[in-house]
Amino acid sequence: MSESNITKNALAASLKKLMIKKPFDKISVSDICEGCGMNRKSFYYHFKDKYDLVNWIFSNDFLSKMNIKSYTTGWDAIRDVCNRFYEDRQFYLNAFSIDGQNSFYDYVLESIRPLVAGYVRTIYGDEGVQDFFVTFFCDAFLSSIMRWLSEGMQMDSEEFVDKMIQASVGLAKVIIRDDVLMKRHKEEKVFKKS
Repeated sequence: MSESNITKNALAASLKKLMIKKPFDKISVSDICEGCGMNRKSFYYHFKDKYDLVNWIFSNDFLSKMNIKSYTTGWDAIRDVCNRFYEDRQFYLNAFSIDGQNSFYDYVLESIRPLVAGYVRTIYGDEGVQDFFVTFFCDAFLSSIMRWLSEGMQMDSEEFVDKMIQASVGLAKVIIRDDVLMKRHKEEKVFKKS
């Protein structure tokens, strides 16, 4: 591992440790540096601010370890994402509280958009990859994750994803049933008119 990565990982470990004890907005760059025995100059050599460090942690510990080609279904990807959030839940719960200009939610949203767009394409085809659908699924997924985190992750990641699948399949069944009923109703109206 390069010296640069050793420094970045030490700063990341320090921030993660601090975020277990106190809210992100109460943590200073000095606190982070003190936690790993480094100086502020080292911090600013690698990161522009503490928000940049949080994003690096997500990118390095999370996104870079996802093996997109190994997923058979979109649920495999969701399961992997949820497992990673679950493993480091206190850090991510605290990270999602970062809002405003440096919102962690916005950073995660933009990071997962390409993955979600790929799965939306499998559902709707190339013409269906509209911004609305991608945004809808990203928001729905992230809102569920944030609620799960904020409620203390009462279920483990496997159970959580199973519940998401159950809810989605149940909704899909109702939508299909309603679609069939609407088509039948339209056909009956046309038949009565003729």
